Amino acid sequence: MFRRLPSYLVLFAVALASITTENEAHADRLRDLCEVVGARENQLVGYGVVTGLTGTGDDITAPFAAQSLRALLRRLGVQIDSSQLRLRNVAAVIVTTNIAAFSRNGTRIDVTVSAIGNARSLRGGVLVQTPLRGADRKTYAVAQGPLIVGGYSANGANGSSVTENTTNTARVPNGALVEREIPTEFVTKGEVTLSLRRPDFSTADRIVQAIEKSLGNGSARALDGGSVVIKVPSKLKEKPVQLVAELSDLEVDPAVSARVVINERTGTIVAGGDVKLSPVAISQGGLTIAVKEQQAVVQPNMLAGGQTARVDQSAVETTEKVPPSMTYLAGAATLAEVAQSLSTFGVSPREMASILQALRGAGALRAEIIVQ
Repeated sequence: MFRRLPSYLVLFAVALASITTENEAHADRLRDLCEVVGARENQLVGYGVVTGLTGTGDDITAPFAAQSLRALLRRLGVQIDSSQLRLRNVAAVIVTTNIAAFSRNGTRIDVTVSAIGNARSLRGGVLVQTPLRGADRKTYAVAQGPLIVGGYSANGANGSSVTENTTNTARVPNGALVEREIPTEFVTKGEVTLSLRRPDFSTADRIVQAIEKSLGNGSARALDGGSVVIKVPSKLKEKPVQLVAELSDLEVDPAVSARVVINERTGTIVAGGDVKLSPVAISQGGLTIAVKEQQAVVQPNMLAGGQTARVDQSAVETTEKVPPSMTYLAGAATLAEVAQSLSTFGVSPREMASILQALRGAGALRAEIIVQ
């Protein structure tokens, strides 16, 4: 008779879409497993001013916008009295972005703008020219342009309001121009170093075998579980880009760790394809305690001269599974068998998480338990 799995245990078998048998391998391209050391992004940040807001900017209690606006006008040759400023159309913002490797002068990149004062919305605003600096405090890009806000807000005269998503954060697509190139070198002393996104000794060794199969013996070596060094062949010494492009399409079978991830907040349980279960007997019993609180009104006798009062009344009930059931689970060699075996309990996700941790402690569940 077919037994339907609980909804949270359906996620337990999500890896079956790509794992149909225990011996079936899943190959990934080298570009998905590694990054080239030296070819990396860099973070940029800047402080700027957004203008053109319809009364939703910073007010006089936020000094950032006032100071920035005065400094901006002075640079433009305009002198203004601070007492004449009415700032509801201006907002002080922080501008952030990532500059990709090999970005050249004139390359356009997207920027994210977020208010740092008490502006209610950045909708309809324009970012004024803002230098973007790196960790070395040098300017590498300049941002400017109209903002795109992904949310909206509306306020009524009686104080009611409606807000969808956030209106204090916006983006400027292609809003920054690269003004200074960041030197990028990925070939050092005739070698290219790959960094594994998930360090693992077995995966690093398989990457070395795949590269040597393509370039020849001795062309690669693993420094540790997280990095592989490739010796550039003599025929490609002047073509390192071609070398990296060819190696990026190599297929490698990464080592997969047996893990069970438990999110107790959402009741989600997800297991990897290498999870195995040894034969084990489980007794799962629970004690439930219910406390009910209610208030009653006590009315004194009319001749007693007392006062009407409220009295708290409590009722405590306990329920226990008697006797707790003992269930025997046969060994399970595949993820489907593990999910089917654990579905026989019909318990809640929180109880299932406790069962899995107990199985791991007893050595019956051969997997790492990660609780989020």
